[in-house]
Order: sequence, then C-alpha cells, then structure tokens
Amino acid sequence: MPFKYHHPVPNHYNEPNPKKPKTQINSEEIEKFEKLAKEFGVDGIRYSKLSDDFKKEWDIDFDNVITLIYVISDDILKMEQSKEKAILLDDEFQDIGYDIYKLADFLRSLGFKADLLNPLDDRISLRAIAMQSNDCIILRSNMCLFKEGLASGFFQIATSIDNLPFKEENDMLWVSKYCEDCGNCIEKCPYDAYDEDEKVLKKVCLAHKEGCSICMIKCPFYKKGYEKVKKNFQIKMKE
Repeated sequence: MPFKYHHPVPNHYNEPNPKKPKTQINSEEIEKFEKLAKEFGVDGIRYSKLSDDFKKEWDIDFDNVITLIYVISDDILKMEQSKEKAILLDDEFQDIGYDIYKLADFLRSLGFKADLLNPLDDRISLRAIAMQSNDCIILRSNMCLFKEGLASGFFQIATSIDNLPFKEENDMLWVSKYCEDCGNCIEKCPYDAYDEDEKVLKKVCLAHKEGCSICMIKCPFYKKGYEKVKKNFQIKMKE
C-alpha cells in the first residue's frame, strides 16, 4: 500500500538487518552508496554523529545517521494551497521514499545495520538530527535549510557505520543572524500560524492539510539561493 507522510510509514525492506553489523565502511562502498542515492533522485547527503548528550536528551540509542535530501519541485510549491497540492506533495515524497528503502537495503546487503527513521515519530526531531551533521541550519520558520535549497525534504537512515565522513564544524551558523533581521516567513504568513515564541501553530498552519508553502516562497533563500544570499550578507556586514 502506498505510504503518505500524513500516516505512519510501513516497512518496505527486502533485506534483513545483519545479526552482527559491521561498523567500518570503505571509500568504494561510500562512493557506490552516494552514486545510487543520486540515481534515486537524492540531491544531497549529510552524515550526523550523535553525541552522548544528544542521545540522552532525545532518549535514542543510535549513533550515526545519514540524511538524504531532495528538493521539492518548484511547479508544486508555487501552486495555490489546496488538498490537491497536498496530495501531489505526498506523491512526490512517496516516490522518493520507496527508493530510500532500497538505499537502506543496499547498506544492509553490505553488512551494516540500516533503519529508516519514521518522519512522523514525535519522540525525536529529525531537524535536530540533521543539525548534528554541521551542514544545515534551522530557520525561524522551523524549516531546515540545506545548501542545496530551502524547499527541501529529507529522509534519514540510522546506521551502524562509525566512520562516515562526518563534518566537524558548521559554516552555516551566520544564517541565524540573517534570520533575526529578516523574518519574512513569519511576517508574511496570511494565517498567523506562529505564536508569540515563533513556534508553528499546528492547528492553524495549512502546510500538511493543503500543502501551503507561502513561508518558503517568501524566504530569500528560496528566491535567491543559499550562495547568493550569503554573498550579499557578507557584503552588508563589511559596510
């Protein structure tokens, strides 16, 4: 049965997890994994090593997570919000989601543990896990910005692999300062879907009900792209 991100994600694994998972991956295996991910429509990959404090905070027992990014189609994003638009977004998510299971199967076939994290699991924050990659940032709108683009969705695979190419420092932290001076996403929301602490009011926001993406469309990172916004910001800081 097709899965929707509005509902729990059923399992579509064809490979079982190994009884004694390997922890070390070689460069050739990583290269094959990343090539396969690209063939499946993945636009970017991030690797997160979760600290003991982070795992304790979220009450989780896995250490390593692969984030697989895809950029949502412009044609769908720019549609007026409606139930039809929400269905189209679901279908796009669904199409890529099936292939993410194939990526998990690929890792399992190599002897690694690989489990797709449920995007509806409220016990953990997939955005917070993505931040642990040191290669993304959470905006005031609570959306996760990657260098590939703002209008991005993502899946995550928890794995036994300990030697992934983890990034040590986050060079996107400047975005927080930029967001403080911007606020387009919140100010131009026609539904006042943010409370006084700028947290999304789920009962008001139409993102999941009708696929509303106004906060994305109004964001400079969507309009101009990450590199152009960064360049303009750096120029402004030097003035």
